[in-house]
Amino acid sequence: MKKISILGVTGSVGTQALDVIRFHRETIELVAASAFKNFEKMIEILEEFKPKYIVLEEDYAYNKLENYIKDNKKEVTLLKGIDGLKKIASLSEIDVVLTSVVGMIGLEPTLEAIRAGKDIALANKETLVVAGAIVMEEAKKYGVKILPVDSEHGAIFQCLNGEKYEDINKILLTASGGPFRGKVSKELEDVTFREALKHPNWSMGRKISIDSATLMNKGLEVIEAHWLFNVPFEKIQVVVHPQSIVHSMVEFKDASVIAQISSTDMKLPIQYALNYPNRESNICKELDFWNLANLSFEKPDFDTFKCLKLAFDAGKIGGIMPTILNGANEVLVELFLEEKVKFLEIPEIIEECMNRFYVDEYLTIEGILSTDKLVRSYIYEKYS
Repeated sequence: MKKISILGVTGSVGTQALDVIRFHRETIELVAASAFKNFEKMIEILEEFKPKYIVLEEDYAYNKLENYIKDNKKEVTLLKGIDGLKKIASLSEIDVVLTSVVGMIGLEPTLEAIRAGKDIALANKETLVVAGAIVMEEAKKYGVKILPVDSEHGAIFQCLNGEKYEDINKILLTASGGPFRGKVSKELEDVTFREALKHPNWSMGRKISIDSATLMNKGLEVIEAHWLFNVPFEKIQVVVHPQSIVHSMVEFKDASVIAQISSTDMKLPIQYALNYPNRESNICKELDFWNLANLSFEKPDFDTFKCLKLAFDAGKIGGIMPTILNGANEVLVELFLEEKVKFLEIPEIIEECMNRFYVDEYLTIEGILSTDKLVRSYIYEKYS
């Protein structure tokens, strides 16, 4: 029985992870789970999965769940905030920690889990984007596996099984192109957040949906791939693939290409990460190759979708620059959803912050957190 802790259990990835656990009840047990404030959903999870530990971050939600636990005499330990996240990430009985919280809050609990010797099923992009050098060094030090949950990185991970890293010629990271694929900047001047949320292939949370529309999501994945697979940015190529059937590819030094192909269902990479190194029975719809639509591939439009280029630039510069990129983007997505900035202003303000706040210094967790706070405060004060 593999025992897991899920950080961010009520979000898109966390909810689909619960579907995987339901499907594999005989081999996977949910021991601990966290959410920000969705105590109603957490009550349902408590009743169905009976985790031993629950974390809520928001005060009102914590108090409501605390009362429910007392009134119904539930045997569960209720914890709160970042300390609670660190606790359930490092429990002695846990085998794997699924980090599916959104944003910088996932960084410290992930490091706590690594230092406790827990394998990480990683769905929190920010952890590797801002602190990839630190995280991968710690994972190596403590003998921990970083198992990617993103469909693209999960695909690359599978393509590299049994292969030598020195044989990699190129990583081909596929992107759907988002809801605005094929449009030029002039057509995007007045798009609304509702239009940006309409992803053509995937069902995702609001933040990642906006990132997919700007192609920042793919940019962050480029930085992740650099750290996960120890490949220079010059060997990472983004390929727009509108059908989202080929989840990514690896080209080797002999020019052969291995691809991972499957239906567009996040439960597959989640299942693979939670059960690794084993492959379990099918939870997703099988592809029908006789009736499969044509597969097409395109070059991304770096001029219209400037966030993708900014991410490449930030990754190549390294140091604190990805923290600036990520922190600015998180705030601007929030402000775009609140209709306080326009869609095309997102990359403009990110670039402004990259030019304003970058300093060439040794990367530390303290420096990451302080720079992140500085960038966020600047944008809130100037644009909200």
